[in-house]
Amino acid sequence: MSPALITILILLLAAILFLTEKLPVAVTAMLTTVLLYVTGVIDAKVAFSGFTNNVVILITGMFVIGASLFETGVAKKIGGLIIRFAKTEKQLLFAIMLITALLSAFLSNTSTTAVMMPIVMVIAASAGYSNSKFLMPLAYASAFGGMITLVGTNGNLAVQGVMENQGVEGFGFFEFAYVGIPLTLIAIIYMMTIGRKLIPDRKGELDVEMIKASNEEDENNPNHTPLKQIISVSVLALAVFFMVFEKQIGIPLHIVSVIGALIIVITGTMTEKQAFQSLDLSTIILVAAMMPLATALDQTGAAVMIADFVLGLIGETGGPYVITAVIFVVTALLTSIMSNTAAAALMAPIGLVLSVSLGADPKAILMTVCIAANAAYASPVGTPPNTMIYGPGNYKFTDYIKNGVPILIIQLILCVFVVPMIWPFY
Repeated sequence: MSPALITILILLLAAILFLTEKLPVAVTAMLTTVLLYVTGVIDAKVAFSGFTNNVVILITGMFVIGASLFETGVAKKIGGLIIRFAKTEKQLLFAIMLITALLSAFLSNTSTTAVMMPIVMVIAASAGYSNSKFLMPLAYASAFGGMITLVGTNGNLAVQGVMENQGVEGFGFFEFAYVGIPLTLIAIIYMMTIGRKLIPDRKGELDVEMIKASNEEDENNPNHTPLKQIISVSVLALAVFFMVFEKQIGIPLHIVSVIGALIIVITGTMTEKQAFQSLDLSTIILVAAMMPLATALDQTGAAVMIADFVLGLIGETGGPYVITAVIFVVTALLTSIMSNTAAAALMAPIGLVLSVSLGADPKAILMTVCIAANAAYASPVGTPPNTMIYGPGNYKFTDYIKNGVPILIIQLILCVFVVPMIWPFY
């Protein structure tokens, strides 16, 4: 059996395991790498090369910097202050989505949702509103905001990792904002108009006293001191500044993130134990362990075989725009039933080879992978934020479909017609 065929079979096995979740995603990723090695497709050096990849180091440092905002209470304070100024239901909805998107642009979507949820639920209960009217927009806003920056979502970083691994110029820190900001604004407008009417008005489970007690406990937390909060915000602000002006300053993104994480620990803003606990090892291993698969797909010619097969199905008339639409639909379907990071890691190398087969610049198609991998709106299991709001919002599966599908269509149109205008195919 040829190395290319072995690689394709291992890719199919990984996809099945990601879909069924018979094994944890990190275990599936490591199994994929090990199988590629024991079958002789890759050597030992390639097998673990992903763990020294710049993107993986960047993820590790940003986990610590992001966690410091939550550990010191900065994220909750920001959310509480801004939402406090909302006087009407529409104003509250706008404030919730705006602040969530802003936080999610630099921090974990899951952590942002976890911090904002109790604030939103208490305010909704005290104002006499249903949780369901605000929690779904909250989860969606965390996804919108994640598409504004390179570190906004792990899917973006997974695609960036594949690009760097294959020697393709990656995206800039704020390059995602060309699509992310318009998409966020369009999505917020949609959720405040059409989407707001589609969201059910149901009373969810809520223990206001318990949440209030939790908030009081947070206020008395010894980590929530003004000095630690200032350090946390300053480190994030400086990290973003250095990342934006990376080319002018000359310090790579991953070095900036590590320096920021070190400052957080050295100043006592977070303890060493807290820093280690903030690392999402599942995500780190997933991104690092899937990189050898991208290498194998490239070096064995397996990705070319897949690309030729897809191009054959589409036909000779299928140009870059059709390919972009197909890539979006397939990635969006995958991300609805598996991790967005896994979906991005699987589709990025295929999209890369498809673009090369067409003789097109890969950025448009790979940006489409990033956007589609983060578009898990139509399923309660697509992302952790979607799952977290399911019970408190008293939602049904169909609620996600009613609200998520229109947003997916908007994103599809954006990818097919707008993305190539910003990143031309030729």
